[in-house]
Amino acid sequence: MKKGEWHYYGYLDRITSLMTLSYLRDFCLSKPGTSEDTPFDANTLCFRVGGKIFAITDLEVFDYINLKCDPERSAELREKFEGITPGYHMNKKWWNSVSVLGNVPDQLILDLVDHSYELIFASLPKKLQTEIRP
Repeated sequence: MKKGEWHYYGYLDRITSLMTLSYLRDFCLSKPGTSEDTPFDANTLCFRVGGKIFAITDLEVFDYINLKCDPERSAELREKFEGITPGYHMNKKWWNSVSVLGNVPDQLILDLVDHSYELIFASLPKKLQTEIRP
């Protein structure tokens, strides 16, 4: 495998995560209208669409990603995966902290990034949505 690529091996109880900060960053920034910044401190990296945050992680210690999630889906995911917990320093109803070191498959992490992006995008004014995705 090349550096920055991800792959899922094995069963849900035995995951070898190859998710890297570089890969996550490229994945997030590939989404239309996405920007990144560090508004809270030099290590807390935020990804935004239309000025609203859809993903947060730590630049120094890349071990989790905070992602917005539908509350019903959040409850199911938290029951199924030890590595998905209520969002650290976030509204725990809507946000999850997703471990990149635990039992969460990389493909699920990417799906949850997509889900978070789409939730935030859908909350933007229609005019801004059209500017981002003409």
